[in-house]
Amino acid sequence: MSDYLGKDTFKLGFGLMRLPKLEDEKTIDVPQVCDMVDAFLAAGGTYFDTAYVYGDGASENAIRQALVERHPRESYTLATKMCAWLQDGTEESAKQQFFTSLERTGAGYFDYYLLHALQRNNYKKYDEYHLWDFMKEQKEKGLIRYSGFSFHGDPMLLDELLTDHPEVDFIQLQINYADWENPGVASRACYEVARKHQVPVTVMEPVKGGALANLKPDAEKILKAVNPEASAASWAIRYVTSLDGIITVLSGMSDREQMEDNLSYMKNFQPLSEEEQKAIQGVCEELAKDHSIKCTACHYCTDGCPNDIAIPEIFAVKNDGGDKNAYAIATEGKGKASECVECGQCESACPQHLPVIELLKECREME
Repeated sequence: MSDYLGKDTFKLGFGLMRLPKLEDEKTIDVPQVCDMVDAFLAAGGTYFDTAYVYGDGASENAIRQALVERHPRESYTLATKMCAWLQDGTEESAKQQFFTSLERTGAGYFDYYLLHALQRNNYKKYDEYHLWDFMKEQKEKGLIRYSGFSFHGDPMLLDELLTDHPEVDFIQLQINYADWENPGVASRACYEVARKHQVPVTVMEPVKGGALANLKPDAEKILKAVNPEASAASWAIRYVTSLDGIITVLSGMSDREQMEDNLSYMKNFQPLSEEEQKAIQGVCEELAKDHSIKCTACHYCTDGCPNDIAIPEIFAVKNDGGDKNAYAIATEGKGKASECVECGQCESACPQHLPVIELLKECREME
């Protein structure tokens, strides 16, 4: 393992899953991404994170245009991921993802390459398709600098994987204060497994898909009492950045305003004080009273849905009060909750391990 890993003092990473869109809400706004990339690099950021499946390739294409074609290769590091569990996938098609990503991004090589979203229901695919060996081969060829995997499973599986694959340079975990003790995500327990194996960590979902940037008033006032000027998102990102062994903390920034907020407190990062840690605990107690659907809108559930049900959008309407008109707008041209055939694809893909089928049944009342 290289000493380079984790040495950067600037710990903010630019997550490329939720890039800004044009008015059609489908096409990535590349000029705005260019502006954000320039601001990020100028502030000292270097780490960019995408994946083969993000936007069906649109994310990788956008970062080629906004970053790779406009800045020297040595001025940034780029991470992307291979997804073995796509429906109708084969070993050949899984391996081809690597070369397709190289072509889309034009990066020449990847600084960080990950096997994507390992958990109980899919991790054997990566063995079956010999993808650990494939990743090692590409590393030996100089096409990958550091190899790892992103993880959405339980701590016991993580321990097993890190024991079986000591060659792993780093891992990517979902860590945030709301999920620190959440048994469905097990942020703390998974982080402790990583520390036991002395494997550096990149952090995803530090703001839990934006949920921790938009707290309810009773939770937000706890933070405002300590620091009235700090954004809710800053608390969440500083919380995970304060942990040991962190390479970078990814923020899926969707506009320049979000980026400027993140940069404002990450350029001269200060770990949370004891008073601030206590405030976070108070927020966690408030969040425990919140029974809304804890969906992060990652859309992994929709990729293989046979009826193209707008699951994250339906859940968002439900959380916002269940307005029938809002529901109609959210599901226009998409499948409705009542069209669920209970195939279970969504539940097997959900990183939050939500009981999607039962939740959709509850959402039928909005139709």
